[in-house]
Amino acid sequence: MAAELSLILDFVTVLGAASVGGYLANRLGQPVLLGYLLSGVVVGPTGFGLLQKGEEIQVLAEVGVALLLFALGVEFSIKELLKVRKIAVGGGTLQILLTVLLGGGLAYATGWVDTLPKAVFLGAVLSLSSTAVVLKSLIERNEVQTAHGQVMLAILIAQDLGLGLMLAVLPALTQPPEALGGALLWAVLKATLFIAGAVVVGVWLIPPLMKRIAQTGSQELFVLSVFSLCLGVALLTAYIGLGIAMGAFVAGLMISQVEYADQALDRVLPMRDIFATLFFASIGTLIDPAFLWANIPILLGLVMVVMIGKALIVIPLVALFGYPLKTAIIVGFGINQIGEFSFVLASVAKNLGLFTDTLYGLAVGTTAVTLVITPFLLKNTPYIFDRLEVLPVIGPFLRASQDPKTAGIEEGLSGHIIIAGYGQVGQTLLRLLRSQGHQVLVIDNNEATVQALRGELAVPYIYGDASSELVLQKAQVTRAKALAIALPDPMATRLTLKRALSLAPDLDVTVRAHNNSEIDALYQLGAWEVVQPEFEASLAMGTHMLVSLGGQTPEVKQEVEACRAGHYRTILPERPGFMVANDLATAVEGLEGDWFTLESNSPLVGLTLAQADIRRLTGATVMQIQRDREINRFPNAQTVLNAGDRLLVVGTEEEDRAFQELLKGSAQPSAGRPERWIAIPNSSWVVGQSLGEIDLRQRYGILVQAIQRAEKILRFPDAAMKLRDGDRLKVCGKTEAIEQWEAQMQQLAPISTMREPN
Repeated sequence: MAAELSLILDFVTVLGAASVGGYLANRLGQPVLLGYLLSGVVVGPTGFGLLQKGEEIQVLAEVGVALLLFALGVEFSIKELLKVRKIAVGGGTLQILLTVLLGGGLAYATGWVDTLPKAVFLGAVLSLSSTAVVLKSLIERNEVQTAHGQVMLAILIAQDLGLGLMLAVLPALTQPPEALGGALLWAVLKATLFIAGAVVVGVWLIPPLMKRIAQTGSQELFVLSVFSLCLGVALLTAYIGLGIAMGAFVAGLMISQVEYADQALDRVLPMRDIFATLFFASIGTLIDPAFLWANIPILLGLVMVVMIGKALIVIPLVALFGYPLKTAIIVGFGINQIGEFSFVLASVAKNLGLFTDTLYGLAVGTTAVTLVITPFLLKNTPYIFDRLEVLPVIGPFLRASQDPKTAGIEEGLSGHIIIAGYGQVGQTLLRLLRSQGHQVLVIDNNEATVQALRGELAVPYIYGDASSELVLQKAQVTRAKALAIALPDPMATRLTLKRALSLAPDLDVTVRAHNNSEIDALYQLGAWEVVQPEFEASLAMGTHMLVSLGGQTPEVKQEVEACRAGHYRTILPERPGFMVANDLATAVEGLEGDWFTLESNSPLVGLTLAQADIRRLTGATVMQIQRDREINRFPNAQTVLNAGDRLLVVGTEEEDRAFQELLKGSAQPSAGRPERWIAIPNSSWVVGQSLGEIDLRQRYGILVQAIQRAEKILRFPDAAMKLRDGDRLKVCGKTEAIEQWEAQMQQLAPISTMREPN
């Protein structure tokens, strides 16, 4: 084949393989970056050998690096950085320095590297995390606006900024020891002068130039100008010894400050993705699977050291800046991988002769493995935290770290409305409720958002995690009138709903859904009302349009209310069964779920879910019913329970035990009988006596279903349970029997004076 066609052949080979690899990785739930790397391995010299000479591809890969960093610079937002400037500037800088110091120091001390420049470069490679993988995971899980999501992004921004400085300064480490100080000083001086010049050009020259080009109306000319600016500045920095990547990043920052930044980014992204794919695939061509397999113990050891080591650096740092320990742990296990830009640093180190082929191969392999593990860690970190909470030594410390900060909460607060989450929705709710004279308590774990509450608004608040039982107890959830959950984190939303109803089964809870798939699950978990903002916006727009087009207002409003009452099902798109199953899996994520079989002698057989009243009686929730080979996902209140049904029940260990008592018949469902909460008067004669001694069930047909004690609910207590001052008993039975017993307690009469009702 003609030499001029070889580049086209290599280009098509790499892109075709990367497309297949990326597709397979996506279908397997892995980062597409892993697919690109593996595709490079397959077509490279150590694979099928389709790409023997990759010099031309390496040149195109350099373009990919430049566009990757250019887009990063365009997307960079100083406004977003200022919101989390303390943890970004302070925590991010400390994280980089400590990782370089400890990671490089450990490598030097153990003999992995034999010079300090190599150790510093290796520490720098380890210090960077994956902005692409972490951000993608946060977006998929709707966690970008959560406290841990914001902290992760703040540290990642600091790392991205640090990358530019590393690319400018670290190459100077190749100089001899006697010239090292001067080389570093000269590198810093060059970088400073370049950045100063870039600021001048970016403020006074680039904006009017881009404006004139945009006014021509030619998209081709605009794209060509942006592309030329990116590569031109990159070539300039390469010429003065600062590297292509440094110039591309600064060019992106220059464009980010002009009004056409979004348009520039929109045009560059397709080119960036193509050339960046070439870069990652070209990295894959340098990976030798046989080498990694031969060094698998070392590789796995490096992965463990890197991920555990970075987590141990990040967790104390985040906690040091005043964030809850739970947030610190999630952040620590979320950004403890090695990022895609570490490939850039590793390539620079290899080209400078600082990394041997062995060290480079292990660095690339370790990076690839940590990128694969990251999504799983982010998903399972809440489970890790829950498991740590039950450990004998660590558990008490973790629980104490969640002790919430409170302000303005009156003693004996009751009849109030709790707002969990003080974002835009929470702020609007607060204004609306206070305008109608309601007493409101706010829960939020973002220090920045509660500053207004402690200032001019003087609103009582709790600084803490709303999904924590301790926080809900501090908020007096059992005495609250209602709860509105407007948290940005879907998992925290489900946990808050579940735990709030476990403490206060009759609480009126309104929840904001983050997407369509959550609506049924949140209703199933016990929400009285679920609001989907996008659907509500469409309903409001539709109402206005129908009325303005001549529709009758009462009829239009009736139709809208029917849509809400039907849980938006009339406007929800049809979803295949496997997607509904995925929704169910997401709904129980973070909650404990167990399967129970309904025996033929169970008192629940023949009852509907509404009659069984399982959630209010036990605190547990039936999420799914398997009958024969059919599965009823999200069963409604009218679903009848049959013998042999298998029930997927979500609840705590205590709630599961209460549900088992209900299944066995040790406790009976109310099945429509009158129920009432009765408070035991202070110094009543029943205080100190056990339920067995009082014997309400046998003598008067009154069943004690639960005891509320110290903000906790003890469901289906046994006969040995002794009553205390302040207990509230949930009882069911004949109305006259309940009233007679309540009257006798108020009169402080002994049980012997009670007459059994006819």
